[in-house]
Amino acid sequence: MSQLSVIGTGVIGNGWIARALANGWDVVAFDPAEGAEDRTRAFVDNAWPSLTRLGLAPGASSDRLRFVADMDAAVAGADLIQENVPERLELKQSILARLDAVAAPEVLIGSSTSGFKPTDLQQDCSRAPGRVIVAHPFNPVYLLPLVELVGGQATDEEHTAKAQELYQALAMRPLVVRREIEGHIADRLMEALWREALHLVNDGVATTEEIDAAVVYGCGLRWSLMGTFLTFHLAGGEQGMRHMLEQFGPALKLPWTKLEAPELTDSLIDKVVEGCEYQAAGRPVSELDRRRDDFLVELLGLVNKYWPESEGLEGRI
Repeated sequence: MSQLSVIGTGVIGNGWIARALANGWDVVAFDPAEGAEDRTRAFVDNAWPSLTRLGLAPGASSDRLRFVADMDAAVAGADLIQENVPERLELKQSILARLDAVAAPEVLIGSSTSGFKPTDLQQDCSRAPGRVIVAHPFNPVYLLPLVELVGGQATDEEHTAKAQELYQALAMRPLVVRREIEGHIADRLMEALWREALHLVNDGVATTEEIDAAVVYGCGLRWSLMGTFLTFHLAGGEQGMRHMLEQFGPALKLPWTKLEAPELTDSLIDKVVEGCEYQAAGRPVSELDRRRDDFLVELLGLVNKYWPESEGLEGRI
């Protein structure tokens, strides 16, 4: 029996909670915000039908969640600690330093940070700083299996190996990032697309709906199975990537993209917000969450069919 201790229960923290419960773990959660427990239990209830369709582990139950009023008490008996407080470096450093001081030294502490480097997160940890690593998931955490694992200067191979084992026990697909960098891997890629999308809206080239359609019905379908590089490898025909680069590589020098984000003027913000509200068509986020989850459950079944989990990331990356 394993216990996940979750510190901070926003969207990401709640996603970790739902995933751990679905995989038969006990979960102890701490969040000082008023109403946090009620929001978490509602979140888990909303996610549970999709998790059931995906397949629950033996012993999985939403009843195995317990909230505590003290952060120190939350880490007692933990096999893994997951920190999910807001993305403010000083706040994360102080929370992680406290967790490092009170948790047993062999217990791994993962931070869900999407941008900070683990060496910075370890800065104020004096007891066992190497066990404080980046463990960055993707929303919805309870369905999407990727977790980026990034070690800092104090982290050794033993910590990394232990992290891989623990997150695999949560049915995740760990991706060990070779060296620390702000934003890790996936978010840097998504941010590049996001910046370009904002330029297209700002310049009047496309609406938010048209840009989303370009991803959903075009590159997104291919990326969900093969990713970026293998997709382009196929674009080269029988000669693969070498021919693709010879044929299309020169186009990379053309001024097609704008990597810097445009200024977020009131006009641009209004365009983006109005576009998204039009796409949502008055449906609440909870309804859109369920629609997304239903789609992801079916899509994950297809991806796993063609890339079996037994192959691991090593066979794809």
